[in-house]
Formats: sequence, structure tokens, C-alpha cells
Amino acid sequence: MSEIRQTGKTVEDAIASALEKLNTLREQVDVQVITEGKKGFLGFGAVPAEVLVRRIPEEPILSTSSSSDSKEEVDEELAKESASVQVSESEVIVEQTEKKDATGETEATDMFAPTVTDDEIIAETSAYICQIAKDMGVEDLRISSEKHGKILHFQLESEKAAYLIGKRGSTLNALQQLAQLVANKGTGTYKVVRVDVGDYRVRREQALEQLAERMADKAVRSGRKVQLEPMPSNERKVLHHALADRLDIETYSEGKDPRRYLVIEPIV
Repeated sequence: MSEIRQTGKTVEDAIASALEKLNTLREQVDVQVITEGKKGFLGFGAVPAEVLVRRIPEEPILSTSSSSDSKEEVDEELAKESASVQVSESEVIVEQTEKKDATGETEATDMFAPTVTDDEIIAETSAYICQIAKDMGVEDLRISSEKHGKILHFQLESEKAAYLIGKRGSTLNALQQLAQLVANKGTGTYKVVRVDVGDYRVRREQALEQLAERMADKAVRSGRKVQLEPMPSNERKVLHHALADRLDIETYSEGKDPRRYLVIEPIV
């Protein structure tokens, strides 16, 4: 059976019944609506929907031999393209890793040699810091820099130093992390960046050392451990180092960043 006329309460009901009788799917047939149908009123005057459903003729399937031949041709073309790509990549690698010397002989080059100098790194990092400061509304920024081996020091000066420092140095720490990324981007080497504003870090370390001593004394007097507020890892290290020689207390960190904090516990 290739076609059927079918009725139902609605067009969709009629189509569903026809598909069931033809034992086929909706996408495999062509549907012609003969009558939309009417519901009537209180059961009077109802007219069923009627449709004509025809099977869609299936397209002829290609012979196995033809399909196989096509697959072999495609595989052959892919193999040619793959070989071409491999040759091109090899040529690129050779061009990048070899060069001619004065005698005409080839010699290998160091692909990972640094391509920028320390002065260029300092200049680019300084320009980046200036741009960040300008975006923060700091127009009078002055930067001086020093180089000690792999460590690059950037000293910032401004009338709006508080903007650059932030609450307990949070803005300054973030600025230092960003500067670290810029200084090491594509340089082939590694630099440690230190950024300070008006000797803030020196004064902060002194304040932390004094805090550590006071809290350690408090822990010993009370006989109970003292928990400090959350701090970044570099400030916790200052506290650990300040109390390292004391034999009446021990220090350790608890919690998870950025809420990790130092604990001072008396030894009894």
C-alpha cells in the first residue's frame, strides 16, 4: 500500500492513523489535507478531518562497487594532502632552527633564546603600570626602577598613593601580580617583580612584626591560641619569620585562600 485516505477528529489524528496503517514515519510520506474538519456544537454538525497520505518514493541506492571506488579516491586525496602538510611543517621547522654562518655551513639556533633585554622588560612593565594608574585616575605617577639579578624593583610615587595601595595593600598586591605577568610575557626568561608605593611594604612589614610579637605575648598570657585575620601568603611569611626564634609558641596557617590566616598557639 503506497497511499491511503484517512479520517479523524483532527488533521493530526487522521495523519497518525494513516501512518500506523502504512507502517511508516512522518518524514517518509507526503500529506494532502482534503478536509480540515469541524468540531460542531454540543456534538451536532461535527465534520471529521480527512487527509490523503502518500509514501515518498525512495531514491535508488548506489552500488557497493561505486561507493567503494569513491571511498578509495577520497582516501587517496587525503593521503596526498597529509603528506603535503607534513612536508610543509618540516620545511618550517628547518627554517626556524637552522641558519647559514659566514662559511656557508648551517648551524642550529636556540629557539628559546630570550628576544628582549632587561631594559626593554623594565620599560614595557613601567608603561603598563602607568596605564593602569591612569585608568584609576592617578595622573602624577612617577616610577623608578632597580635591577638585582632576576629581581626587578619598581618604586611608585604619587600624591594619590592611597589609591595605588588599597585596603591593607590589596590593590598594590594585585598591581604587582599583573606587572609580574607583563614582565615575563614572551621573554624566554623569568623575572621576579616587586612593586612598592612610598616604601609602604617596608612600613607594612614593620607593623606586621610588631603585631606578631603582641599576639604571641597574648597567646602565652592567656594560654590559648590566637587567630589572626586573613592575609596574603607574603604577609603570613613575615609573621612566621618574625616569630621563628620564639620557643614558647608555634605558628601555622589554616583555611583556604583568600581567607587563609595565621594561628599562634602557646606551647605548654
